Amino acid sequence: MKNKMLSIVVFIATLTGCAAQTFTINGDTSNKPTTQETQTFFISGLGQERITDAAALCGGSDNIIKVEVQHTFVNGLLGLITFGIYTPRDAKVFCKVK
Repeated sequence: MKNKMLSIVVFIATLTGCAAQTFTINGDTSNKPTTQETQTFFISGLGQERITDAAALCGGSDNIIKVEVQHTFVNGLLGLITFGIYTPRDAKVFCKVK
C-alpha cells in the first residue's frame, strides 16, 4: 500500500512541472534579476491578468535586458495543495546596471 501511495505522489508531482517564458529585449545577459515578484492568480489565472511595466522598473525601455515569467515547482505544489484554486507565478525583470 505504501508503494502505491508513493507512486501516486510521484505521479502527481510530475504533473506540477516547471515552465518559463523568457523575452530577451536588448541582447545582453544578466544573472541576477533587478526585480522579482510573485504574481497571485486564482483558478489558473482564468480571466485574470497581471501587468509588470518593465520600462518603468528599469528607467526606460532601453535599459531592459529581459523579462521572465516562471512557473516553479513550488508554485505547482501550492496549486496542487489548493486543488488549483491558488496558482502563483514568478515574474522577473532584468535591467542594465547603471
